Amino acid sequence: MQITRQADYALRAMLYLTRLETDKRAATNQIAEVQKIPPSFLAKIISQLSLAGLIHTSRGARGGVSLARPAEEISLLEVVEAIDGQITLNECTLSDDACVFDEKCPIHDVWCESQAVLVNKLRTTTFASFVA
Repeated sequence: MQITRQADYALRAMLYLTRLETDKRAATNQIAEVQKIPPSFLAKIISQLSLAGLIHTSRGARGGVSLARPAEEISLLEVVEAIDGQITLNECTLSDDACVFDEKCPIHDVWCESQAVLVNKLRTTTFASFVA
């Protein structure tokens, strides 16, 4: 399993915003330059993060991007799912009907347990944990 490049860029952008002083905004071109994200790609990511309620955007000379909530209230999981959708290691983890082997599949429990561990780690890791 590998998250998309877009989700990786979104995580980097959120990390950048986390490190800003409280009540400060960042210009998207500044985020793109520092985090090495193609500006056109970042524009799409910013839009998705804004729609998910994770960031605020404002236009104009004094505009920019900022976190919509405190960093301790935003998890890695929220960002990844805002970009990539629900995390699934295998389609059978979403629905028992997805597997032709039903409950007889010896690997099903491993997929479900592994996914639960990953999702829990991303859910319990907030952006505040990266700021010291």
